[in-house]
Amino acid sequence: MIVLLLLQLIIFYKSNAQYKNALNKDIPMQGILVDGGGHKLHLNIEGNGSPSVIFENGSGDFSFIWSLVQPEIAKITKTVSYDRAGYAWSEPGPIPRTSKQICWELHTALINAGIRPPYILVGQSFGGFLVRAFARYYPKEVAGMVLVEAVQEDQKIFMGGETPQRIRDFAKGRVVPDVPTSFTAQPDTSKISILNTEIDPLFDKFPDSIRKMEAWAQSQPQFIQAVQAEMDWSPEDVADIYQHKGEPPYMLGDMPLIVLTRGKGGFDGRADSLELEKERLQAQNGLADLSANSKHIVDMNSGHNMHVEDPATVITAIKEVFLAASKHTSLKP
Repeated sequence: MIVLLLLQLIIFYKSNAQYKNALNKDIPMQGILVDGGGHKLHLNIEGNGSPSVIFENGSGDFSFIWSLVQPEIAKITKTVSYDRAGYAWSEPGPIPRTSKQICWELHTALINAGIRPPYILVGQSFGGFLVRAFARYYPKEVAGMVLVEAVQEDQKIFMGGETPQRIRDFAKGRVVPDVPTSFTAQPDTSKISILNTEIDPLFDKFPDSIRKMEAWAQSQPQFIQAVQAEMDWSPEDVADIYQHKGEPPYMLGDMPLIVLTRGKGGFDGRADSLELEKERLQAQNGLADLSANSKHIVDMNSGHNMHVEDPATVITAIKEVFLAASKHTSLKP
């Protein structure tokens, strides 16, 4: 028993030792810090060309989650992955974290970094809501879009319980405040970083340098606060999209759009699994209906994190949208 305990302690020490520096010493930043409206956002810029491809992360994900996709797209045009306010190297931003606020900050940072439109937006999961909002707030600047496992406003998902629920059902009817005209980032020194090395097995696909970034980024005291603030407001944004469903400002016209959907929704073993799966695919088809120039691809080789599990499919979709946007043509059937 004592020998087993000692072995466990040795294994624990070795598995965590490589991440200790990630907590006690800042991880080298891949990119630049740019003013996003009174606070600095981290932008990782790769490649050259236009339209620029802008990556928007899912909830709780960092810019480097696109490391298996961005370098390939950077071979054909300029690309930008970034960290929202309070994530990784980015400074905290004003609350509430509405989609209007988040999109304004990204737009401000892009302009300040000299990255001019047109943009092709790529949004995964929660990021799908955000890129749709960006296209609504800056419609003349968006030339194309790829939605990667983006949750649709009427889609049911697991939210910590055993029964799938709609995000919009948690809305409280709050009114979206105006974007602050001035804001000064104030670092929170009241909390200390606590090392969190519980890295999702998903990161087994990444090199050790990315795993160290993940351990460092998810251990920063402002990170959980940023995620919680986003999730607190997201039902309001989703409810707004649902209430204005089909209205021109919330549609994408004939913009090149590819919707990427995982093959299975994770409802196996439930009595209502067939019904839930049918609803999920119908909702994803609804995303494709946002544009008259769209394509819906169901990827049977991937789960929710398609940009990590099957990056080749995501890369191909972005290249196809880039080509159609550049040449002002329709997507191939």
